[in-house]
Amino acid sequence: MAPRGARVARWYCPQGHRTFSLLPDCLAARLPGTLAEVEAVVAAVEQAPSLEVAADRLRPEVELPGALRWTRRRVQRVHGALAAVRGILPELFAHCPATVSGLRARLGVAPVLPAVRSLVPDYLAALPAPLGFSPHRLVGGKPPRRRQHQAGPDPPRPPR
Repeated sequence: MAPRGARVARWYCPQGHRTFSLLPDCLAARLPGTLAEVEAVVAAVEQAPSLEVAADRLRPEVELPGALRWTRRRVQRVHGALAAVRGILPELFAHCPATVSGLRARLGVAPVLPAVRSLVPDYLAALPAPLGFSPHRLVGGKPPRRRQHQAGPDPPRPPR
């Protein structure tokens, strides 16, 4: 789990036969790390001369193709979520680009992703990750199967 030591509580609903969790506000959905860390990656890409340069600077320990996939995944997801937020709140973001730098300038805050998440609490179930909780959907294919976590044994109790 990233950040180190972070725990996400998970429960089982016997009526719905599903597990669910409560993600802390600061953590990114479906990506390791915090929203601020994901935002920092996207902001670095927006300021870099190219995606390749940004990926190489952000992930020097990984070969370029892997660094590009890692970086592109974050940029595409954040820009997609911000475009959706622009559609939800057109009066606030109508003349603002769906970028981290654009929303930072409009709202005057950094990091901006936690602030944006707090503006659209009723839409978090429909917004794409990492801002919202909606799973990634394939275009033109079958809907993804919902995967449930296996209910395992409870962790051992700490000694008293």
